[in-house]
Formats: sequence, C-alpha cells, structure tokens
Amino acid sequence: MSAGLSFHAKVLLVQDKSPGAGSPFVDLLGDGPEPQDPFEPLLKRALWATVNAAQAAFTVGWSALWISAALGVTLVSRSPHKALTMARTIWAPGLLRGAGAKVFVQGGDELDWSAPALFVCNHQSMIDIPTAFVALPCDLRFIAKRELAHIPFLGWYMRATGMVFVERGEGARARQSIRLAGERIRAGASILAFPEGTRSRDGKIHAFKKGAFVVAIEAQVPIVPVAIEGAQRVLPCGGFRVRPGEIRVAIGKPIPTCGLRYEDRDTLIAQVRQALALQHRSIGGLGC
Repeated sequence: MSAGLSFHAKVLLVQDKSPGAGSPFVDLLGDGPEPQDPFEPLLKRALWATVNAAQAAFTVGWSALWISAALGVTLVSRSPHKALTMARTIWAPGLLRGAGAKVFVQGGDELDWSAPALFVCNHQSMIDIPTAFVALPCDLRFIAKRELAHIPFLGWYMRATGMVFVERGEGARARQSIRLAGERIRAGASILAFPEGTRSRDGKIHAFKKGAFVVAIEAQVPIVPVAIEGAQRVLPCGGFRVRPGEIRVAIGKPIPTCGLRYEDRDTLIAQVRQALALQHRSIGGLGC
C-alpha cells in the first residue's frame, strides 16, 4: 500500500485543531453539548436549530448537486468508477465538513484495496454512510433493500453506480437476488453492509441479519469488519440535531469465507460480530 493510504491513527478532514473548525456552520457556536442536554440554554438551542436548518438545506442541496453530476458522468463514461470516486473524494468529505465532523481511521494497511470484499459495519447514524466512503479507499457500493431502487433520483443513482439490491425474505426471488449479488462481488465489486438492519439507539452492536453473510458465502470473498464510534454524537437518531465531534473508525483484518457453505452462515455471523465488537471497544465503543 502506498504511503498515502496508511491509515494508522490518520486524521481525515481536519483543517484546524479547534472544535468545529472547517465547518461553515458551527464556528460561532463551538463544540456544543450533547443534542438532548436538558441544561442547554434556550438561546443556544435556538441558535443550534438555526444552524441545523442551514446544515439540512446544505445536505440536500449538496447531495442533489453531486448525485446529478454523478449521473451525468456515468451516462457519458458508461462506467460507475468516476461517480464513486466523486462520492468518496467530494460528496462525502463535503457533508462531513458541513457537520463539523473529524474522522480518525486506524487499520487497513494490510488490505488489498483492489480486491473485492464485503465490508461489515455497525450502524449508529445516517452519517455512517459518508464516513464509510471517506474511510474505505475503494469504489464502495452498498447492499440495499430492493424497494430503494424504485425511489426517483436516489434509485437512479444507486442503479447507475452498481449498488447491490437484495430482496427480503426466504423465497425464490430473495435467493435469486443473493446469487446476483454474489456474482456482482465476484466480478470485482467491494460492498458495504450494515447487518444490524437499523441504527443502534444505545450505542451497542445488536443482532445481525443473515443476508449479507449469505452473499459473502455465495461470492466466496473475505469479510472485513469496520467499527464506527462517535457518529451517534454527531448526528443522533431522530431528527436532524447535528453537533461537531470526532468519529473514529477501526478497519479489521479480513475473515475468509473460502470453502464455507450456506450451512456455515450462523458460525460466520458469530465470528464477524465478535471481531467487530472487539474493534468497537478498541476505539471507545460499547461492543455488543
């Protein structure tokens, strides 16, 4: 790996060591208290509400701009590579700077970033998505519910950039979508999944759903655990109460799936969840 991709305690998106530096929205307020602090003065709450409204408008406008640009680039180039590079180098860093978030990444030096893999991440916040784009230096795609493919604009972008859609349930269509997802990964796509299925409200890593692991077994590609801590304090569940802060990411060692079969999925899930919990605790998280 080149020196530019050495991630041991590397700081990403830090322009200044002062709290909130680099964000056009938080400089006047500093590093505020927790979003639901009952002692937060009324005036300061009102100021934060104004700042968060501006941040929400920025998020929508920024995303619309770069999704449109990505669709145009993909249409012209006939390849999702440039669009995914734009997401990693422009869209995601812009959102994180707008939130006043500093991202610290450790691990990943021994990975071959050109090889396909399934990255499995705990889920704390919607800001996990741009965090993952910045922390993982590859053309990253996501496993998503099939319903998202039919949402105008967002669904167009997801289809154009090769996101992997999986049907829910155990029926024939679900099994077919698993096979197609496996083929996509074998063809060279690196995929990120949030196997908890929803954001954690208590900071702990909850039970995993099986779909992503069945995809990894189908594709016979390694699973790389990726722990995120701090995202829930930058953007908590419920509403849009953004506060500046640090987000820490730990990239683990790949866990092989070569030779595993469908019947091994529960053992694989337990192994990956245990590894992810250890990484999570190593960066200040609660683990399972």
